[in-house]
Amino acid sequence: MKRFIPVVIILMGLLFNGYAQSDYKISENVKRIVFLGNSITYSGQYISYIEAYLTIRYPEKQLEFINVGLPSETVSGLSEPNHAEGKFVRPDLHERLERVLSQIKPDLVFACYGMNDGIYMPFDDTRFQKFREGINWLHEQVIQSGASIVHLTPPVFDERKGKAYSNVLDIYSDWLLSCRYTTKWEVIDIHWPMKKYLEDRRVADSSFVLAKDGVHPNEIGHWKMAEQVLLFLGENNIIKADDATAALSSFVNGKSILKLIQERQAIIKDAWLTSTGHKRPGMKIGLSINDAYQKAEEIDAQIKKLLK
Repeated sequence: MKRFIPVVIILMGLLFNGYAQSDYKISENVKRIVFLGNSITYSGQYISYIEAYLTIRYPEKQLEFINVGLPSETVSGLSEPNHAEGKFVRPDLHERLERVLSQIKPDLVFACYGMNDGIYMPFDDTRFQKFREGINWLHEQVIQSGASIVHLTPPVFDERKGKAYSNVLDIYSDWLLSCRYTTKWEVIDIHWPMKKYLEDRRVADSSFVLAKDGVHPNEIGHWKMAEQVLLFLGENNIIKADDATAALSSFVNGKSILKLIQERQAIIKDAWLTSTGHKRPGMKIGLSINDAYQKAEEIDAQIKKLLK
């Protein structure tokens, strides 16, 4: 019976892909928003685009965006043989989530996992089960902490780098989308819109890519991720923008504000990753939380001046 599950999920996903993203409203009680994920989230361009757009549109809300994505991480707890040439196993979110939630105390969490969770191998029921168990565990832990959670489907894996693994992420994405209906979760679909965009662009330009290595999105790829999050939040005007520059160019000082937000996010990200701890070697040592926020306040003052 298990062998039929992927086929069923793919068919369900094709149906779900026809639905528009929901108009989710961030509660007035939400002040601190945390993003969890792997290297794509750690890279963070999509988070900077989201924050810049919302900061310019709603300066009175004073939302704080904190990126604590960790490169190589999984929520499944899996790691492929000889990962990183045998230097270290993939970090597991199970090891650090409690510290992240207890120290940062987010009001809302966005979580984007899946890209690493199939460990770049063909579909396997056992690995799929580990991914589902990990996501369910993550969801429960966040809810128990008192925060809300919104899941993102994994970004697209370029099938030119491996059709089998591209199919794995199709399946993982469709299962997450099914949770919108089976468990009433908030789930943003970034996977299928990215996949369609990639296919459409390649009709005109066969060399077009969203990720040179098939995994890590370029700036356009990060914008397509941010775009779906913003649409989910009801920001329908951004559908006309081809990239982040176009989305922010209509605002006075939009480009300058984005640059400052990227600078602030990098400081706060490394500070919180260092403070909360992890087992991923080779990461930058961040400032102390106090020193990081002192620098962030200086940047905030510049942003406020540009907003006026």
